[in-house]
Amino acid sequence: MSDEMTGFISAGMPPHAHLLNTLARADDGLLKGFAEGVLPLLGEIEVVQSRTGLVMLPLRDTVAATDFHLGEVLVAEAHIRLKDRPIEGYGMVIGRDLERAMAMAVIDAAAMAGTDEERLGHFIATQATRIRAADEERLRAVEATRVEMETF
Repeated sequence: MSDEMTGFISAGMPPHAHLLNTLARADDGLLKGFAEGVLPLLGEIEVVQSRTGLVMLPLRDTVAATDFHLGEVLVAEAHIRLKDRPIEGYGMVIGRDLERAMAMAVIDAAAMAGTDEERLGHFIATQATRIRAADEERLRAVEATRVEMETF
């Protein structure tokens, strides 16, 4: 993994999990465009799975310190395998956009294969920065609505 790629890894999160998390939240057009560019570099791929389905959404009750399922979420899932190497790629996104899930799987496979590491590292780092900025902006907007009330 390139130095640029390791620079975006969140503390406490395994690198592959952070890669998938970043890809799942990446800009849609840029994600699909990047996957189109890297796909020819991977050679032949086998689509193991491409489907939509429902998954349970787990949440944690912080007061009781217990996990529970809030409900079901529609997801698109893609799983690919490189034909000439024992490398797989995986993608899952909320919604029914199978093309987005497949793009995610292609980029994941490229990362696992070490394909075009410099460009991939730059793409991931840029998307991680954009996601962090969007999260910070959202948190600032939420904080601005906080009201402190006195109890009588």
